[in-house]
Amino acid sequence: MVPAYNEAARFPVTLPKLAAFCERHGSAELLVVDDGSRDATGAVVEEFARGRAFVRLLRNPGNRGKGYSVRHGMREAQGDWILSTDADLSSPIEEVDTLWAAADRAGAAAAIGSRALDRSLVGVHQAPLREWSGRVFNVVMRAATGLPFRDTQCGFKLFRRDAARAIFERQRLDGFGFDVEDLVIARLHGFKVVEVPVRWDNVEGTKVSALTGARAFWDLAVVRWHQIRGRYR
Repeated sequence: MVPAYNEAARFPVTLPKLAAFCERHGSAELLVVDDGSRDATGAVVEEFARGRAFVRLLRNPGNRGKGYSVRHGMREAQGDWILSTDADLSSPIEEVDTLWAAADRAGAAAAIGSRALDRSLVGVHQAPLREWSGRVFNVVMRAATGLPFRDTQCGFKLFRRDAARAIFERQRLDGFGFDVEDLVIARLHGFKVVEVPVRWDNVEGTKVSALTGARAFWDLAVVRWHQIRGRYR
């Protein structure tokens, strides 16, 4: 499942890679969620889907945010295991096998890709300021939520379908703080989550602005408030 906003220029490269992986794995589907793109993202996906029944396009009712897109896709996906991956494939799609193997060994309901557990796997780094702000966010996140994870914001995550249904039905945030929210919900409902080092390369063209990054800190307080109010039960 791929959340997408204004990815028309990127998809001619990434969609064939994703489709080839799905075809090698037989029954896999490729689900793209268009978040109200202002370019030809939807048209590119529709054209690519012709003759490929395993490719599906979902459209959000306008530009609602990455959190909304991931929730939309997770609730519509049909597979026993559901992968959420960014459109830029900063983690190669083949790394899903790494997540699956780790979840299988641990008997976990979800496996999340991590750039922090083994930084030697990061081939192309983000700008120093973005890397530093990400580390600060992680320290604040762990203090605020008690979650043990070193990297909650890597956009490469695998969920067992029953866990995905339970978690994403309860997700409330539409912005970039949703990753933390989903992991808090998973813990509250007893789903085991493992953090797994994956290969990762920064790809230019991020949709994360300074304002969006700052909002993620506020979202930590919102998640804590929802938890106190019992809204994730």
